[in-house]
This record gives sequence, structure tokens and C-alpha cells, in this order.
Amino acid sequence: MLPIVTPAEMAEIDAAAPEGTDVLIARAGAEAAIAARRIMGGTYGRRVLVAAGKGNNGADGRVAAGVLQRWGVRCRVATPSEALEIVAAGTSSGSNRLDLVIDAAYGTGLRGSWGADQPPRVPVLAVDIPSGIDALTGEDHGCWPAAETVTFGALKPGLLLQPGAAAVGEVRLAPIGLDASAAGSWLVTDADADDALVGLQPAAHKWRRSVRVIAGSPQMRGAGSLVCAAAQQAGAGMVVISSPGVRSSDIARPTEAVARDLRPGAWAEPALEGIERFDAAVIGPGVGTDPTSSAQMAHFISECPLPLVVDADALTAVAEHPECLRRRASLTVLTPHDGEFARLTGAPPAADRFEAIRGAADSFNVFVLLKGPTTLIATPPCPPTAPWVLAVNSGTARLATAGSGDVLSGVIAAVLSGGHVPHHASASIAAAAHWHGRTASVGAPASQPAMIPLVATAQVEALPAARAALRRPQPEPTQT
Repeated sequence: MLPIVTPAEMAEIDAAAPEGTDVLIARAGAEAAIAARRIMGGTYGRRVLVAAGKGNNGADGRVAAGVLQRWGVRCRVATPSEALEIVAAGTSSGSNRLDLVIDAAYGTGLRGSWGADQPPRVPVLAVDIPSGIDALTGEDHGCWPAAETVTFGALKPGLLLQPGAAAVGEVRLAPIGLDASAAGSWLVTDADADDALVGLQPAAHKWRRSVRVIAGSPQMRGAGSLVCAAAQQAGAGMVVISSPGVRSSDIARPTEAVARDLRPGAWAEPALEGIERFDAAVIGPGVGTDPTSSAQMAHFISECPLPLVVDADALTAVAEHPECLRRRASLTVLTPHDGEFARLTGAPPAADRFEAIRGAADSFNVFVLLKGPTTLIATPPCPPTAPWVLAVNSGTARLATAGSGDVLSGVIAAVLSGGHVPHHASASIAAAAHWHGRTASVGAPASQPAMIPLVATAQVEALPAARAALRRPQPEPTQT
């Protein structure tokens, strides 16, 4: 996993480094120069503009310029205001022709605008983070979108959160000798997900990884079918579904899933019968939010002894009956999107999404998975440490389709059905989310791969290929 720290935490890491500031700046500048050479495909005869501010970020840029000049690059080092004027005058022809612009204007030290409204017509290399992107929240106050960002010691939240994530290009992490091992947030990689996903045991049988699903209703029959199909593709050997108020013969489901009746009304107790035979459960997708449904879901949540994924309409039940979580002794995962998060907590996620999800996990004392372009998973508090946060950015906008959340719930339940020690469960939950996110890359068109939506049924079908891709050795794009 790759560490993620706030700007304040990064300052503490810098201060604790055994080497002095000059040594760290020399290393950071050299890494920026190496990145510049890679982007330009060479050095001799190339022309580079370096926007260098007064702080350490500007010092990194000036060191990079010195290294590049020794390699035969013609570098012009300018103040941020001078660089804005040069870019406005044009950078693609004549005496102002450039091959690259290095943004070392302000980095993480700027939270407002610096006037970078007109982007250069050549690639931009951002040093640490594009100036104008809030390193804590990802808010974009006006920046030069980068082809690549080289960052140091640890990732910053603003590199991962939108809209900032759309402006950073390819992110490369250069350690430069800083110790970020105590970070409270981490980015999950393909290798991490592969390690956390447990394969089938030689003596496995269908009841060793069994999932109980309470999903669907007369008005929402497809939701439960997607949960079941995803759980099966993700390794569940037995999946049993009930849709309150829908006869078993009328429940939409994959051929291999078993359906059981649950009559309308007081269905929670019948749904709990024989529950101990299962290894994990999902409740909520498509069940409905009327008072009776919410009360019955809350009762099921409070009494279910299994690792439980609480999704969709069941999140409304938790918001209306929060006491149902306090009675639980088994692992619980809440999976809200922003609107559901607001119903659960009384407010939408703050701009600092990492802190917002920590607060929710602390308040509810359960695992919370906040869906989004970058999905965040927070652990329950474990004193004296605050909740950990794991970040997953393997998906793309292709997954923003109806039913995608149902697929994710099924994958999480299947992964949890393999059995996990509670304090290791965050890695398993994050691995499930990362796996699901990787379905966006399966069959993606080479041109504009994120622009063609991937319907939920296609996401289910892509799970085996996405899992196989996690196993293939490949360099992590965010590590140098």
C-alpha cells in the first residue's frame, strides 16, 4: 500500500527526517528532473520553463532546472507571475517554444487561486501537486492540468479526490528518504488486492463460502439478482436470496441461486431462521424504505450474527433505527454513497472526505465504505489509534451506472464469506472494492476508455477477467 498524508502530517514527517532540508530538496529536485526527461523523451536541445515560487516547492524546481541544464536542457526559471505571462504569450512556436513546463510554483502551500487559468500548450510536470489544487480536499482553484505529477514521501488526499484527481495526470511517488510508515491512510494497489483475496481451499464445498441475501421487492426485482450474481462470480459457493413480499418462484435471480419465501409484514424473524449456516449476508438493495420495511431491516441487522453488508435501503433503516448497530457483535460494513451518507450522519461528506469517513466509522463503530470516484474505507476505532482509511481508485466513471452498488455489495459479501479476522477485514473490504473497480478496465476501448458506461450485468461478467488481471505482475504506476 502507498501512504497518504495531509499537508500538516507531511510537514511533521519532513521535520522528523534525519537529513536536513537541503538534502531533501536536492533529492526532490533530482526526481523532478528525471520525470521531466522521461516526459520529453530526452534532454539535449529541449527547452523547459520552470515556474518556481519562494518556498520549498520552488526550491525543488530550481534544483530540477540545474540538473536538467547539466543534461543539455535549456531551462528558464521564472517566478509564478512571470511564468503566467510567458504561458499567456504562447509556448508552442518561435522564441518562446517550449517542450515542457514544470509547475513548482506553490505545490501544497497554496489553497487559493494564483491565476493559472490559461494552460500551457505543452505538457506540464507538477512538483508534489499542481499549484491551485487543495492538497487536503482536491478542490481546484485554478491550475495548469499536469501530464504527470511527481510527489514526495507520501501521496496527498488532493491527488486522489476529485476534481483535483482529474488534473494531476499520472502520479509517481518518490520516497526521497522520508518515513511515512505511521500514516493513517493508504492507497490500495493491485498487488495489495491480490494478496488480500483468498482463493478457494482444496477441501472447499458450497457451504464453506455461503451468502444470505435479503434484497429486492415487487417494485425492484433486479437488485437482488445483481447481488447474487456478483457474489457467485466473486467466489460464493451457495447464495440464498429472499425478497420480502415476493414469492420465491417470482424472485429474479441467477439459475444457481436458491430463493426462499418471505411474506410481507413481520419477515425479519423468518429471515433469521437457519442464518447460522451462512458465512456472510447482504441486506438492503431494492427492499424499500416504507416504515415496515425499515423496521424489519433494522431488526434483521441487530440480530444477524454474520458479517453483514448493509447497503442501499438498509442504510435508511440504520438512519431511522441507529440502535440496531449497537446490538451487533459481528463485522458490519455500511456502504453509502454521498446522499446515503447524509441521511446516516445528518450532513453530506465534508470537503475533507478522509476526515468525514473517519468520523462516521467512529460514530457508528463499524466499517464504513464511502462510494465515489475514489472509494474510501474506514475501520471502526481501535483506541488509542484513530480509524484507518484505505483508498481505492481502481474504478472509472464507466461504473457510474444503475446497479453498480448492488454488484459491489455482492463482491464484498463473497470476499467476507471466506472468513477474516476482524482487524484484517479492512484489507479484505478494500480488496473487494478494488477488484470491482478493475472491471471498468476490462474491455475498455483504447480511445477514451472511461467514456463508455459499463452496465451492472457487464460488471458481473467482467469480474473473472478483472481478478486475473490483479494476478499479473505489473509495475505500480504511482511508485518510482
